[in-house]
Amino acid sequence: MSHVTYNKVWVEAQEALGHLLQQEASDKPTKPQKDRLVIFQMLATFYIKYVQIFRSLEIAFDQMTHPQKRRVVRLVLDGVMGRILELKNEMVELEMSEFHYFDDILQDFKMSPQNLEIPIPKYFVKEKMKVLKDREKILAQILADAGMQVTETIKPEKAMSLEEAVRILQISERARQGRLRAKFMKEIHMEDKREKMARILGDHLLDPDIAAVRIQKVWRGFMQRRKTRREREEELIFLGMVPPPHFQKVTATQQRAEKTYSLRWGLQEDHEVEYQQALVQIKDNIRELEGPDIKETLQEQIRQWFIECRHVTGKFPDFPDEEHGGSMAIFAEKTPEQVAAELAAKEEAREKKKKDKGKKGKKKEGKKKGKKDKESAKKKGKKGKGEEEDEGWKMAPSRFLPDMTEGDQLYKGVWQRRDETWNFHQRHDEELIREEKRKEVEEEVRVQVDELMRQELKNLKLAVDREKGKKKKGKKGGKKKKKKGKKGGKKKKKEKDLTADRTIDSLYKELVEEGLLIRPQDVRLSDYIGEFSYLGTTLRQADIEPMPSLTDVQQLIALYGILPLGSQAVHEKAPLVKALLLAGPPGVGKKMLVHALCKETGANLFNLSAANIAGKYPGKSGLLMMLHMVFKVARQLQPSVVWIGDAEKTFYKKVPKQEKSLDPKRLKKNLPKILKSLKAEDRVLIVGTTERPFDADIKSFCKIYKKVILIPRPDYASRLVLWKHLILQHGGSITSSLNLSCLAKITDGFTPGHMVQAAQNVLSERRIRHLVKKPLTASEFIPFLARLEPVFKEEEEAFKAWYAKTPLGKKRAKALKEREEGTDQGKGKKKGKDSGGKKGKKGGKKGKKKKK
Repeated sequence: MSHVTYNKVWVEAQEALGHLLQQEASDKPTKPQKDRLVIFQMLATFYIKYVQIFRSLEIAFDQMTHPQKRRVVRLVLDGVMGRILELKNEMVELEMSEFHYFDDILQDFKMSPQNLEIPIPKYFVKEKMKVLKDREKILAQILADAGMQVTETIKPEKAMSLEEAVRILQISERARQGRLRAKFMKEIHMEDKREKMARILGDHLLDPDIAAVRIQKVWRGFMQRRKTRREREEELIFLGMVPPPHFQKVTATQQRAEKTYSLRWGLQEDHEVEYQQALVQIKDNIRELEGPDIKETLQEQIRQWFIECRHVTGKFPDFPDEEHGGSMAIFAEKTPEQVAAELAAKEEAREKKKKDKGKKGKKKEGKKKGKKDKESAKKKGKKGKGEEEDEGWKMAPSRFLPDMTEGDQLYKGVWQRRDETWNFHQRHDEELIREEKRKEVEEEVRVQVDELMRQELKNLKLAVDREKGKKKKGKKGGKKKKKKGKKGGKKKKKEKDLTADRTIDSLYKELVEEGLLIRPQDVRLSDYIGEFSYLGTTLRQADIEPMPSLTDVQQLIALYGILPLGSQAVHEKAPLVKALLLAGPPGVGKKMLVHALCKETGANLFNLSAANIAGKYPGKSGLLMMLHMVFKVARQLQPSVVWIGDAEKTFYKKVPKQEKSLDPKRLKKNLPKILKSLKAEDRVLIVGTTERPFDADIKSFCKIYKKVILIPRPDYASRLVLWKHLILQHGGSITSSLNLSCLAKITDGFTPGHMVQAAQNVLSERRIRHLVKKPLTASEFIPFLARLEPVFKEEEEAFKAWYAKTPLGKKRAKALKEREEGTDQGKGKKKGKDSGGKKGKKGGKKGKKKKK
């Protein structure tokens, strides 16, 4: 696509964002809201709209080549990513669930579930591609030097003797001759049979017309059946029930598109280099040509200021320090009248100080009482706030709306109506650079002029007001310096560095050699195949909690892991997720998601699993040293992922006898301290994976892993999509003889790991060669699957029961109970009113009768 296309995509996204920002500002409720459904509908609508804008901005930023436009797009893109995470957090707190379903809203917007997919910005990896390649080379070199280079396991070929070779050749040749002899004997047998039949029936020749009709009948039937079969296949392809032929093969159009993408990425780099060079050149030109004029005008303005202040106040003003802005503060804030008012206020303050010297004790007592009154008022205020918050819900203030509004203003002020017909190749705009660099040159010149004018003002004051100038400057300078020294002494606190004498490279090498820093596998999040849950909203309306689909899990990994780790700006302001737990039966893809998380963000992968650290760095001091090294390297080379496999072992209720020697609970005491030390600027994520979370002490477990993602076994839709993908990926072909629906049904309870094993086992090289003659069938997978043990419903229910005991699960159950009780009470109140009303009416009638 062309430059115009991507500019159009950006313009449409910015317009949609502008409308959405106005809507969000206008729809912001002033009072807390009570209707949960209305609140969720509002949050979900904003979430879906922001996701659509995010998708458009990601495409535009990835393919636009104009360096200045890309900076504006990047600012807005990071803001939109952060806002999506904020809305997700609001929905989690409102619904008490990590999974949300938007079926009804998607129907209103006429969207498909695919529109909700969270795209992963390519700049996460593309901008640091050189660093990642260098790191990969270093890692490979360290592994090779240590003799731990991972190589493909190739079975050694046995040397064959001459006798064995001759025997194999003889066997194959005899078999070939036997097949030929059998074919020849079959032909002789058929010929004898035909001759016998001819002798018995006699030579009877058909009429040529009748023979022709019979041949036509057979041929026409064959042709019609073939045509009907072809039309049925075309109809199924049209309806989307069968993939088209060569579905997985890359077409010529796709190849051309990929080449275009790579060419545009090359143009981006070239234009960025030109832009950086232009920044330096234009700044130097402005400094040389316009610098002297700027200097003269500034000096004249400041001198004029001195004279005006002298005429108004009778004194020369104080020149602001560099910290307060220097001459910029003068022109931005002060007028001669303001200076006069400041001087008068200072004199009054001095007189007050003299009067209040003897009343210090009384003031202190008053302050203490005031503090107590304030504290009590604060407590009352807090109680009042809590009561108000309990009454309703109010959206938390956003930290990303200012960034988005700034980007929107930049777009409207600079780019919306800018004529770019001349800039066909989308290179940098020199006029904008001049405007920016002129301000920078002015700032540099202003600093130099301020130093000169301070000296000039000092000379003027010495000439006119020598004694007053000396006293003022002496007092003020001494006080400020003392205050700064006190503040600095209180704030500075240094942590102990156990490896202060070592470089990061040496620590990196040691961690690789010890197996604590490992190479992530080459898998992407898009390789985690699944299908959407199309009945989530319907089931929740019927008070049935649906099990999440694999695609829902994929989206959560993108939101909680990839987006914050990929962008520093998003990680610092978004709701902070320090630790993430992936829980589910074996084979559902927990480890694959950890590796995909690292690959999509270019993160380092540290393995602190109980089995991996057993016997390494023994003792308490050794453990502290190991953790210090891991997290020091993780912070220096961020983003980083610290993976703890079999996370339940760290929090065992009771350690099994066979595992006592491994000391699986080594990290239990240190993990809370590590989590506290992680700050918003540290792009480090702790990811735990567990197959048996019920073996752990749930309180201490959930204190560390506050975000828990439950990964279920795949449902029917996910199995159907997964089988299609796996068969095509392993070289198979999907034909009418392969009943995928049947295969998906009989594999209920089997995990994606089981399906991958079955595909690898059945689709061997020999079987793939015979696919043309003998198409693949579903029954071929059954023998291998019969040897595997599926995940039974009881195990899935055990995971559900465990998740219900987590803090979020308890909140969800409590909220559902309150809603049910609320509806029941509402019904009871209505009945009571009706009965009371009827009784009242009856009583009234009786009273009237008595009076009569």
